[in-house]
Amino acid sequence: MKNRIFFKLMAVFLIVIAATAAILDVMIGGAWQSSLRAEIERNLNQKTLLFAHRVETDRAHSLSEIAAQEGLAAGARATVIDASGKVLADSESNPANMENHASRKEFAAALSGHPGESERRSATLGIPFLYVAVPVSGGAVRLAYPLSDVEAVQAQVRRRMLWGSTIALAIALLIAASTSIWTSRRLERIVDVAARIEHGDLHARVDDLPQDEIGRVAAAIDKTAEQIERSFDAVRSSQRQLETLLNSMQDAVIAVSSDGLVQWANQPMDRLVPQHTRLNAPVVETIRDPDFLAAVNAATTTKKVKTTRATSIVPGRAFDVTAAPLPDGGAVAVLRDLTETERVEKTRRDFIANVSHELRTPLTSIQGYSETLLDLSSENSGPNREFLEIIRKNAARMARLTEDLLTLARVESGETRFDTENVPPIELLHDAEESFREIARGYEVDLQIVETGRSSVESLPAVRADREAIHQVFSNLIDNAMKYGRSGARILLGARPARRGLEFGVEFYVQDFGAGIASEHLPRLFERFYRVDKARSRESGGTGLGLAIAKHIMLAHGGSIRAESELNHGSTFLFTLPTA
Repeated sequence: MKNRIFFKLMAVFLIVIAATAAILDVMIGGAWQSSLRAEIERNLNQKTLLFAHRVETDRAHSLSEIAAQEGLAAGARATVIDASGKVLADSESNPANMENHASRKEFAAALSGHPGESERRSATLGIPFLYVAVPVSGGAVRLAYPLSDVEAVQAQVRRRMLWGSTIALAIALLIAASTSIWTSRRLERIVDVAARIEHGDLHARVDDLPQDEIGRVAAAIDKTAEQIERSFDAVRSSQRQLETLLNSMQDAVIAVSSDGLVQWANQPMDRLVPQHTRLNAPVVETIRDPDFLAAVNAATTTKKVKTTRATSIVPGRAFDVTAAPLPDGGAVAVLRDLTETERVEKTRRDFIANVSHELRTPLTSIQGYSETLLDLSSENSGPNREFLEIIRKNAARMARLTEDLLTLARVESGETRFDTENVPPIELLHDAEESFREIARGYEVDLQIVETGRSSVESLPAVRADREAIHQVFSNLIDNAMKYGRSGARILLGARPARRGLEFGVEFYVQDFGAGIASEHLPRLFERFYRVDKARSRESGGTGLGLAIAKHIMLAHGGSIRAESELNHGSTFLFTLPTA
């Protein structure tokens, strides 16, 4: 770097010095030469005039003597010619041997009555001369001054300028060397600091004091390094917090790159697999479950969250796998151990089913004996009959509760198998209407299929459904509508097309015009034993399981169920079935 800077500075100095010398030679040297020539010309004119005056007035000396004396005094060659151009006298040559000078430019001007000047190189001596001639009586006189002195002085000036340029170049050499060393050291320090930052040393600083361009570059690098250091510290702090958070989770978390390599895993994940996780190794070496690998691959390619169930990661244990795409490619998967949850849930279902099953026989006996005793005491209207009626009613309610518990347990566990078939929606609506027509009349409620939509309902595509199960859903919804919405005196049944994601379905609804349900109750309506009005529900004989059973039946059909309601404007229960 130092040599490159040195040669660049040296080239710049050399160009500047050469340009300066050339400019000085052209401008100052030319001006000085012009001034010197003008001075010589002026002196020569004066001396020529004096020479002419002496030729006119001096009768004591011959023309040859006058020419010799004036030439010596003027330091020039003196010549006298007559009107025809014949040389009469010359300070340096024999006039007899000299040619006619009438055609010479300066003599031609003098013979015509005007001073004349001319400059030309002597053919014999090879040096330039300045000729000045003035007229005299009967001819003209001339002085010829050699300009070789001017050229000599000019050459001497150029030699001195060359020596000055050489000295300036030597000084420039020293300046360039010292400047290049100083600059290269500063630049090498900047490069060294940049390399240290590149290799992770974010504490490196240039600390360059001069405020020139290089100093500003160094200051910018220092500020950038400080900002990077602060940002990196913040990132590391966030990373440590995230790692602590993920390691404190009970669920296993693993991050996979787009090419299937393990990028990161928390401690529960590392403890989960016996071979432990290896970073930058294929994820299939850590987890070989095909469902897990398919979910991770799907999340990576489709950029959507995928959920699946994996049962072969650890023998005897089941996991709920949720794979989400990462912004830079790949996916992160969360494995939640469902083994204990499913065991507890299965135990709960088995307990409910077993208890409900065991209660059926004694409840049936209690109900039967209470009815028998009521028949035997039909003529007795005393307190005994009242007590027997209470026993019968509560036994009947407990019997309904056990039946609903058994039904819900069987649907949740998958024990109940649904025989689905292609069923036109209008048939399901007709079955529900026929079953509850007489009951509705007893409640003084008008039950009808929406007339305005009858033609459109008939044109709806068939749905995949178990007739008995869907009839049970309608039964629960219509029964609730008659119990809690009969104040509206009208219940409507209907169906319409619905969009289920990328698929199409049919949405059925049961609408009443009663008191309605407050919005805070809607999210929990389908929970088991949840009641909006507990006192009224007990009076009506409800078990609190009807909507929960309906929800699980719909889930088993691949459908969904929801409720819409507004106080004093009735309620609408809607469930959707997939088309055939």
